Amino acid sequence: MTTHQTGTREEWLAARLKLLAAEKEHTHRSDELAQQRRALPWVRVDKDYRFATEKGEATLSDLFDGRTQLMVYHFMYGPDYTAGCPSCSSIADGFNGIAVHLANHDITLTAISRAPLLKLLAYRKRMGWTFPWASAHGGEFNYDYNAAFTEEQQQQKGIEYNYQREEPTGQPRLSKSMPAWDQPDGMSPVAQIAAGVGTDVPTFTRERPGVSTFIKENGVIYHTYSAYARGLDGLWGMYQWLDRAPLGRNENSVWWRRHDEYAAA
Repeated sequence: MTTHQTGTREEWLAARLKLLAAEKEHTHRSDELAQQRRALPWVRVDKDYRFATEKGEATLSDLFDGRTQLMVYHFMYGPDYTAGCPSCSSIADGFNGIAVHLANHDITLTAISRAPLLKLLAYRKRMGWTFPWASAHGGEFNYDYNAAFTEEQQQQKGIEYNYQREEPTGQPRLSKSMPAWDQPDGMSPVAQIAAGVGTDVPTFTRERPGVSTFIKENGVIYHTYSAYARGLDGLWGMYQWLDRAPLGRNENSVWWRRHDEYAAA
């Protein structure tokens, strides 16, 4: 017998209508936040960023692909990784379906990572994706937009991620957005994921997830918005469904995998 509260259809409807009022309030608040995002001041981009793409070398302007808006997902795939981050991969599983719609609304969606282009394209082929993916290998783009950090920053100077200061400790901190689940084998969630990309925790956490948006107006590019960590929750489609499931997220371990790894598990 269930331990969850049960009731009649009439009791359910009364509770549902109360929840509906809260959901509507949340939706209206979300609309207000979207307006605040659009009202942020634009910051002119003057640096000459260069990327490797499947079409050849590209500038930041080239990545717009003829459109006026560019949305960049900072995908965690460092030069020393042997595969892309499984969490970023779960988010990116939704890109193919929405990229075509954004493209027809004057927005280009692309992923950018620091791994060499051939690694990115091979992994994209494995995952069955087709969205644009550019390599910032050897460049400063991901560093400048706080999605990558040097070993010196990590170990000696400290880093600025998600608009907060992480002091140097000699060892990387567990991200505040990652629950400190206890594991039978003693491995933290971040250590498990690091092992899943073929590297160690310090190397893995020198890359961070994020989204940055840009606009081109009268030939000038401006940076308009960036979000990181839990600020990406709304882009992680899997969780939007789980939040509406009977048991919710219901997590006590790193359960998600790359979509082609579930059968093997």
